Amino acid sequence: TVGPAGCRIASEIAPEGRAGFPPVGCDYRTSSPERAVPLIWGVRVAMNGVMQRMWETSHLSGGSAAYVEELYEVYLRDPNAVSGQWQAFFAKLSQSGQGVGGDVSHAAVREQFVRLGKGGTIPPQTSAGSLQHRQMMVLQLINAYRHRGHQQADIDPLGLLRRHHVADLSLEHHGLAATDLDTCFQTGLPMFEQDAVPLKEIVARLNDTYCSTIGAEFMHIVDSEQRHWLQQRLETQAGKNIFDAEAKKSLLEQLAAAEGLEKYLGAKYPGTKRFGLEGGEALIPLIHELIERVCHQGTIREIVIGMAHRGRLNVLVNIFGKKPAELFDEFEGKQRSCSGEGSGDVKYHQGFSSNIMTPHGEVHLALAFNPSHLEIVSPVVQGSVRARQDRRQDHSDDQVVPIALHGDAAFAGQGVVMETFQLSQTRAYGTGGTIHVVVNNQIGFTTSRAEDARSTEYCTDVAKMVDAPILHVNGDDPEAVVFVSRLAADYRQRFKRDIVIDLVCYRRRGHNEADEPSGTQPLMYSQIKNQKTTHDKYAEALVAAGIVTEEYIGERVAAYRKALDNGEHVARNLVTAPNTRLYVDWTPYLNHKWTARHDTRVKLADIQQLGHAICDLPPGFAAQRQVGKILDDRRKMAAGALPINWGMAEMLAYATLLTEGHPVRLTGQDVGRGTFSHRHAILHNQKDNSLWVSLAHLADDQPQLQIYDSVLSEEAVLAFEYGYATTTPEALVVWEAQFGDFANGAQVVIDQFITSGETKWGRLCGLVMLLPHGYEGQGPEHSSARLERFLQLSAEHNIQVCIPTTPAQVFHMLRRQVIRPLRKPLIVFSPKSLLRHKLAVSTLEELSDGVFHTVLNDKEVADPKQVSRIVICSGKVYYDLLERCRAEELDHVALIRIEQLYPFPEDDLFEALGCYPHIDSIIWCQEEPMNQGAWYASQHHLRRLIERLDGRKIAFHYAGRDASAAPACGSMSMHAEQQERFVADALGLK
Repeated sequence: TVGPAGCRIASEIAPEGRAGFPPVGCDYRTSSPERAVPLIWGVRVAMNGVMQRMWETSHLSGGSAAYVEELYEVYLRDPNAVSGQWQAFFAKLSQSGQGVGGDVSHAAVREQFVRLGKGGTIPPQTSAGSLQHRQMMVLQLINAYRHRGHQQADIDPLGLLRRHHVADLSLEHHGLAATDLDTCFQTGLPMFEQDAVPLKEIVARLNDTYCSTIGAEFMHIVDSEQRHWLQQRLETQAGKNIFDAEAKKSLLEQLAAAEGLEKYLGAKYPGTKRFGLEGGEALIPLIHELIERVCHQGTIREIVIGMAHRGRLNVLVNIFGKKPAELFDEFEGKQRSCSGEGSGDVKYHQGFSSNIMTPHGEVHLALAFNPSHLEIVSPVVQGSVRARQDRRQDHSDDQVVPIALHGDAAFAGQGVVMETFQLSQTRAYGTGGTIHVVVNNQIGFTTSRAEDARSTEYCTDVAKMVDAPILHVNGDDPEAVVFVSRLAADYRQRFKRDIVIDLVCYRRRGHNEADEPSGTQPLMYSQIKNQKTTHDKYAEALVAAGIVTEEYIGERVAAYRKALDNGEHVARNLVTAPNTRLYVDWTPYLNHKWTARHDTRVKLADIQQLGHAICDLPPGFAAQRQVGKILDDRRKMAAGALPINWGMAEMLAYATLLTEGHPVRLTGQDVGRGTFSHRHAILHNQKDNSLWVSLAHLADDQPQLQIYDSVLSEEAVLAFEYGYATTTPEALVVWEAQFGDFANGAQVVIDQFITSGETKWGRLCGLVMLLPHGYEGQGPEHSSARLERFLQLSAEHNIQVCIPTTPAQVFHMLRRQVIRPLRKPLIVFSPKSLLRHKLAVSTLEELSDGVFHTVLNDKEVADPKQVSRIVICSGKVYYDLLERCRAEELDHVALIRIEQLYPFPEDDLFEALGCYPHIDSIIWCQEEPMNQGAWYASQHHLRRLIERLDGRKIAFHYAGRDASAAPACGSMSMHAEQQERFVADALGLK
């Protein structure tokens, strides 16, 4: 749209009816071509100075050009796809020579707009060979460099990268020849001060900018402002930056530190795995510059970095300031784990945090712990960053920045990378853009052939899905590396979007230091063997330029080695007395047992007041009919006229926590409504589709509430929420799977973070996972949340596995997770059919005066002395057993529910069993197949309890489905038959 200012200027020089300009404020997209095109193309504008004002004050440089350009491309593919007026106009263009009868490149149109914006005009007609024609071809050549210069760039320090000839970059392709090299052409390029420049100078500068040691991919970006900003930055400095002597010395010292640490460790611990940075030493100045540059505005308070193995020890020592002496102890096996307990982890998985002082203030750095699954740390970092931003109320994303380091093979090959990119601009998971750095060793373990490693030209091509610019840079040109670091940091801070630096380097050793790589990559490692290090190359260049001497270099290398010998800190600007307000204090949550006391009661009056508040609607809000009925029922529940159902109890748990000062975050697929339409935390106005979240309006000073329907992802989303929970101990953080088995897609997060993060890294986490689970005869999928897997992963009191069967239980369970200081992941096997089961209800008093019970005894037993048969179970099957017991009037049977399967409540269960003095048989009943569910993981607890029952002879049996390869059968009749059989078996019925 050409704004009012642009229309006014146009009208001043060519009133309507004379030059075809529309009136002030006109939207050209709703105008005819005769009215719109003069504004866009400026063919009839004679006053170049005023045209320049139009360019500067209107949207000519943005949406207008892109719109007509796109419309013309549509016309070229199918003339009938545009309106008749536009068809006629484009046909005239072709006839007049302003267009071409075949394909017309967007580049030519774009560059013509640039010329017009600078006061130029389009000749009414051009002929091959004319100066005007050659001028247009020069503009196309310039645009070709912007699009494809990266394909000819010198980005491989080994010189082995296969580069195909790019015809678009030749003069001949554009109808130009060597005889034109001395001819002056207009360029519109910011790299030239004069209007017209000889073609040879134009080509030379384009090669310097786009085909040197930096290959920039940015022309795929849809947003014109971002694209033009990158173009301006690259072309103004011709892809280079100006470094003074001190800056060059500083850069050399950083390279010396990176190389020095690797040589030191290689000599001190030969053959020991360290996944060294040799060949990619430029990563250290790259990260150093990113940190300095993002802090340039003075608003950054925290930076969170995630990375895999390669170079991790170097980053820990030279960037984060880890004490070398501590690293040496880890090499020598003197340190077990960061917490002093648990299994610990290898040194190149360890995280770290420290504070450093930048020219713009003190900043907290955090390096995320990372397992061997490479890219899985990326969404964890995003979650940690979002939590920090939320804690700081950093709504502009100016205080916390994520930096993600990747390997080339993993970046191209692992799907979680794509999932994480897909999160980047969403409401629930956006963090204002991530700076991605690919440490491109040009090899994945032993796979180096591009056709085996990926199906794209670059390992970074996946980033184009979110329009991220990609800066390929030769790791042996440290000044170019620093330049792209500054560019990337500035881009992220300005546009709050992702950007990728592809640091093309190599791996001097094998996959690890005990590996011999020449067996699979003989040519590559023949070259590497003769390759000078990045430090040595840069040192030679500085010596040749007279900036440093050989003696200076030797002194700096010796000083660094001496510091390592002494075990001293070697990182620059490390703050030894850090500002503790920059990060969260986890001390109150340490060293608590799972039996820690807690009080989850809430005054009855408060529950009732909140019960009505969560049903309140703003004036004029039209709820959908069924939703309105649910709200009416909830009002009755709050008044005590109806029993509390599951959805009401869950909503009350969130409401009470919010009013007590605890933030609540709930995400997952369809969590606003709930997959089974039980929650309705987010309501939709049927009149205008506006939203109402009553939980967000309970009090003026309530903490943050976040309820978001997630993207259709499990792995990245669950990893994100893990990262969020590990950074926000005071909040209730909940992820709900649409069905329990959806968690299968996030198994790596469960295995390598949620269940083992504490024992490996001492990392506490209070994340809640809600996994709908239950057998309703709906087939193998969506029946089972794979209870057996979580129980197999349970050890050392690492997680809590609960199967609540009443609304009061879920109310107190969720409140317990935050109110007691213990921070352990809570895995909840939540119900499906029980959400509306007539028996699965609770009273207001059970919420106000109750507690979460790990074991629920049978309240329907009239005389415990008559009970001879105990059926122990968990979950929905209890209600199947209960209904059959009532129908058969089985007074000799007691049903005991275990509501928490891990940590297993032996003492509570023993107390419940002790109520029945005449037991002769105990049955474990489950609806899952025998090889699944809790039977194998829990029977040893039950056998131990039976031995404690005064030595009585008590039979112990299993009742349930037979072992099965699938979680459930696919036939409703078979399901019913199986259930009838094992329920009867459990109750001793024939």
